[in-house]
Amino acid sequence: MNIMPEILFEDNHIIAVNKKSGQIVQGDKTGDVPLSEIVKQYIKVKYNKPGDVFIGVPHRLDRPVSGVVLFARTSKSLTRLNEIFKSKDAKKTYYAICSEQPPKESDRLINYILRNTKQNKSYISDQQTENTKQAILDYKLVAKSEKYSLLEINLLTGRHHQIRCQLANIGCPIRGDLKYGYKRSNENGGINLHAAEIEFIHPVRKEKIVIKAPFPDEKIWKIFPNL
Repeated sequence: MNIMPEILFEDNHIIAVNKKSGQIVQGDKTGDVPLSEIVKQYIKVKYNKPGDVFIGVPHRLDRPVSGVVLFARTSKSLTRLNEIFKSKDAKKTYYAICSEQPPKESDRLINYILRNTKQNKSYISDQQTENTKQAILDYKLVAKSEKYSLLEINLLTGRHHQIRCQLANIGCPIRGDLKYGYKRSNENGGINLHAAEIEFIHPVRKEKIVIKAPFPDEKIWKIFPNL
């Protein structure tokens, strides 16, 4: 496993990595090497650590999504990061490229989402039931090109496929996202949704941390010169 992760932030308590589209954060049935294992190996080699290396996963990104992923290096920081994400005290900013323009230039989307685990897909529900979860995000249209719209998204809840599902529901499926209604896939199999920034209070040092992930080195992102 000789894959070097792109490190965005690192100290004794946490480590943040810029995930590439197509990477999985944790192991799954595919058997592909997850990012968590790649980070473990990086720490093991860099610090010459014997035995097993601890890496905790307080949050995840979908496989086709790129951007910042935060890992805990100690059980203490994992417990506190889990609390931060559960209490919605982390600010997460994403960017999405869509071919359609949203109905409003900015809006707050509030829906109830129903997850279908067999299909690995989420659906908007017309009403709240015991199987649905409330999903909230704010979006704004920040740039347009001849063919595409660029949306900035502030994610206020962390539901399964939330951004993908909610944007598709307003007629703006994310570029490349066949599962949620985009007309064709991207060449690399990913979708143009990028977790660009995460802001939170450090679980041990108690100071504000802002971690930014550079956009993928792909032509599609470069049509928006202000990124």
